[in-house]
Amino acid sequence: MAGFHGRSADLVDFRLVPYPAVTVFIDFGDGLVVDEASGQELRGSVAAGLAPGAVLRGRSLNIECLQVRLSPTVAHAALGAFPELSGTLAAFDDLWGPDAARFQEQLRAASSWDERFALAEAALARRQEAGRAVDPEVAFAWEQMAASRGRVRVGRLAAEAGWGRKRLWSRFRSQIGVTPKRAAQLVRFDHAAHRLSCGHSPALVAAESGYADQSHLHHEVMAFAGMTPSAVAVAPWLSVDAVAWPSA
Repeated sequence: MAGFHGRSADLVDFRLVPYPAVTVFIDFGDGLVVDEASGQELRGSVAAGLAPGAVLRGRSLNIECLQVRLSPTVAHAALGAFPELSGTLAAFDDLWGPDAARFQEQLRAASSWDERFALAEAALARRQEAGRAVDPEVAFAWEQMAASRGRVRVGRLAAEAGWGRKRLWSRFRSQIGVTPKRAAQLVRFDHAAHRLSCGHSPALVAAESGYADQSHLHHEVMAFAGMTPSAVAVAPWLSVDAVAWPSA
């Protein structure tokens, strides 16, 4: 979790790119607007699923929000069927249910960000405990992808999980929201983007991250972020990550 607060005399237009997590934005400001390449727009608190290739934008004069990144295995239990809507946005109220307004008011009334973090963590833990967990085989596949930074073969994962490739593909897609191959690509892209932001050359990042060559890296970065590796290296969202999630 991270808290963001800022005011501007002019409308701020900020870019968000795919991240290997379900991201929830709980808004306390003047109404955060996030719109997708499809033209979909939502005002207020929203959630974005794993959305490879979907670049989101937010606009606001007064930015004050709690951003929560949930592993897709956690999100499946805590937010129900939302991962199936991968690539789309959803209103937070629709996901959280009847007590969404009360929960957001508790967060808004909290006296500090630490108190907000504690309230959100406790609420999510309760929902995860009460929710339906993903299949152990699906959780295993996701954990292996994250641990290997996306450099894993789906066929091997299926064999190690004790399932056939077709079954893993189907169950993973229904519970996580994207196919295993796309999920692994997203994890690999995220690792490469952060390496680029640390000042490493595209050629080195391509070699270290498991891309066939620099051209392959360029193609996937363009597909996921809509910009070149050189532009990603100085992208502001990565500098924010370094402060908000220093261990990411």
